[in-house]
Amino acid sequence: MPAAFVGHGDPRNALATNRYTTAWRALGASLPRPRAVLVVSAHWYTNFTAVTAMPRPRTIHDFFGFPPDLFAVEYPAPGAPEIAAEVAEVVKPTWVGADADSWGLDHGTWSVLTHLYPEADVPVVQLSIDWTKPLEYHLALGAALAPLRESGVLVLGSGNVVHNLAGMDRAHPDHGFAWARRFDEAARAAMADKPDALLRLRGQGDWDAAVPTPDHFVPLLHLAGLAAAAGEGAEVLVDGYAYGSLSMTAYTLGPVPPSRP
Repeated sequence: MPAAFVGHGDPRNALATNRYTTAWRALGASLPRPRAVLVVSAHWYTNFTAVTAMPRPRTIHDFFGFPPDLFAVEYPAPGAPEIAAEVAEVVKPTWVGADADSWGLDHGTWSVLTHLYPEADVPVVQLSIDWTKPLEYHLALGAALAPLRESGVLVLGSGNVVHNLAGMDRAHPDHGFAWARRFDEAARAAMADKPDALLRLRGQGDWDAAVPTPDHFVPLLHLAGLAAAAGEGAEVLVDGYAYGSLSMTAYTLGPVPPSRP
């Protein structure tokens, strides 16, 4: 089963038709149907590692200041407690807790899945990002998820390679600042050639501007770990920039049918 990372950007992409959401829809249509989707979303950023284990995860509207129709979106995909148990098993001795009632599906998950699987008929679980752990932990955790991918689970990272909200310029919705482009291109070179070398970008050049906080970058590390475990590079599905300081680059790992965009 392929794996992917998506730059989800503005929550309004959930309701938009643009080249990013068109690419996500085409990807979902071209993939073999997975047993379930395991999502590492930038927005479940907490002080522990856990996986959602409820049979019916709620749709979380974890934002403010957006149009009412965005708050009305529901993504009623079933959960998969059995997949949650598999996640906890395959990553041992790393401990992963089972969240039966506190989280659900945040917008980093449903804003993408509403395009990949618009019928909400594929089971979904989320894996949290433990902010107390070093970046190396998340790279290794991604590699440890490889058996799930091999057993038909789609592993999906949702974040943004470049994510600097303080630097956004609303006057340039489709523009990338020079530093954002440099960092995005450096990440792309690593993901294509040697994904586990992605961490060499840390602290260098444009790192501080591109990754002021690691939450949106960490999901890419999970894909990099999976790619390193498979001995493969990742391919760009779609790319672009938003508001100068956000990268919308999406990657796929593994064979994807030629009907993809």
